[in-house]
Amino acid sequence: MLPSIDAEATARRIDSRRLENNLTVRDLQNVFGFSSPQAVYGWIRGKSVPSIDNLVVLASVLNTTIDDLIITQ
Repeated sequence: MLPSIDAEATARRIDSRRLENNLTVRDLQNVFGFSSPQAVYGWIRGKSVPSIDNLVVLASVLNTTIDDLIITQ
C-alpha cells in the first residue's frame, strides 16, 4: 500500500507549529500574499493541503521541515 497524506493530522501539525511560533492566521495570509485567509484556514482545518511551493515557504516560516509538517498514513 502506498502512503497518502493524512490531511487532518497534517492540519493539526501545521496549526500546532503556527501556534508554537506565535503566528496568527493573518500573519500567514500576509506571508503568502493571499487576499483572504481562506486558504490558510483550509490548511489548518484539513480541508486542503498546501501546494509543494507553499509547503517550502510554510516550513521555513514555521522553523521546521516539510517532512515534519506532512503526516502520512
